[in-house]
Amino acid sequence: MDKIHIGTMGWSYNFWAGNFYPPETDASQYLTEYAKHFASVEVDNTFYRIPSEATLKRWHDQTPSDFVFSLKFPRVITHVKMLKNCEQETSVFIKRVSSLEDKLGPLLLQFPPGFGTAQFSLLESFLTNLPQKHRIAIEVRNKKLLNNDLYSLLNRKEAALAWVEGQFIPLTDVITTDFLYVRWEGDRRKVNGLLGKVEIDKYSDIKKWADRIGQLLDSSVEVFGYFSKYYSGHPPTDAKQQLRLLQNSSKNQ
Repeated sequence: MDKIHIGTMGWSYNFWAGNFYPPETDASQYLTEYAKHFASVEVDNTFYRIPSEATLKRWHDQTPSDFVFSLKFPRVITHVKMLKNCEQETSVFIKRVSSLEDKLGPLLLQFPPGFGTAQFSLLESFLTNLPQKHRIAIEVRNKKLLNNDLYSLLNRKEAALAWVEGQFIPLTDVITTDFLYVRWEGDRRKVNGLLGKVEIDKYSDIKKWADRIGQLLDSSVEVFGYFSKYYSGHPPTDAKQQLRLLQNSSKNQ
């Protein structure tokens, strides 16, 4: 299971206290409690701001040595500037998050629907100029970008095309590098996500995903997967189910 990293999108939700975190848990201890259950997390708040050095040190110190953080690129890079004239912001972000050292996982570039084929050359240039030591995952929300040109580019740059189950774009099954990045986003039109409980039973879907991912366990593909609060309504439940199913799959191989 060393190649399987399953968790949730974020951890700092006060509506998880009492149904995942112990009741009365202080918000400053959420990450510590989270790390007792999962060894990885996708950090959503880096989408809104570059974290301070103090924040990154706190994350590092509150988690075990084998914990992995996957981080979103800031929206100023992906949504505001859409990769154009963003060298300074990119440099600051990369340098800052590198302080997580061995705990730094993939960095996710999540693009808006308006990022399409007209921006393809910008993406190629951006990936070319990134430090090669970092693992990069790409999520697009423009169907026109899902073509062989993109797959070939990501393969050359050793970047992953995110597999996304959600409302914004059809699910893909293309693997472009030696790791897979899965995002179970769900549908916010159907799930409130703020109730601290399972709103839609997704076990059968999670089981299908476990079977699918389990087929990769014998290969060299490393898997990172994260559940949104809009999937079933309670990401900790989803992630625990997925981990349990994958562990059973691993034992049976």
